[in-house]
Amino acid sequence: MSSCEKCKSGFNWNGTPNGSESKIAGSKAYVTGDNKDAAVMIIHDIFGWTFPNLRLLADHFAKEANVTVYLPDFFDGEVIPPETLTNPAKREKFSVPDFIGRHGKDTRFPEILEVAKALKAKYKKTAAIGYCWGAWACFRLGADPSLVDAISMAHPSLVEQTEIDNVKVPVQILAPEHDQMFTPELKEYANKVIPTIGVPYEYVYFPGLTHGFAAKGDQNDPKQKDGLERAKNSAVSYFKEFLHSS
Repeated sequence: MSSCEKCKSGFNWNGTPNGSESKIAGSKAYVTGDNKDAAVMIIHDIFGWTFPNLRLLADHFAKEANVTVYLPDFFDGEVIPPETLTNPAKREKFSVPDFIGRHGKDTRFPEILEVAKALKAKYKKTAAIGYCWGAWACFRLGADPSLVDAISMAHPSLVEQTEIDNVKVPVQILAPEHDQMFTPELKEYANKVIPTIGVPYEYVYFPGLTHGFAAKGDQNDPKQKDGLERAKNSAVSYFKEFLHSS
């Protein structure tokens, strides 16, 4: 992610989250919704669990897909101020490689795994959706059907081919046309390999859009607004299909 300017830039959305803060498996979490049978874990991007845009998405998922949504903190309390998105000086000071070095896969996946186990013990069906940084963790969870029933991800980062190879649950990928993190080679690999694994697979393509659109797109730009809303609606439909079917 060393050259990913899109990872730390974007737009803050209008709206006020209406959930509450709690804990799950020792991790702080934003929680919204009241379904007792179905839950979704959002695995955040580098802006973390307090990022208002992701909390707003959590509220939409809870209401529109009828699920309880958890947005846990997987950065051990480290928070990037949301204004970094729109402040060039703050973006310049923020080092994505250094940040990822503090929050690598080996460091953070054990926490993600514990939350997934806790949710699976509490709910009949669970899913995970990851944005940017969080996508690789969804693939890793998806290697074990006892952890999640389905996984989704938008503009994935840090995904390795072996993580794609090992998936064993339904997969949804929300993929913009231009994405330096989920490269054309990785897109091609996913679209070649996942259909051979024998799991339901949905690849949703967003022409003209770029990395980060689903979590940080410009609501005042018609094309981006349409894309981020279509991404949200696609995830809602996906959760309905795999968390509420008998």
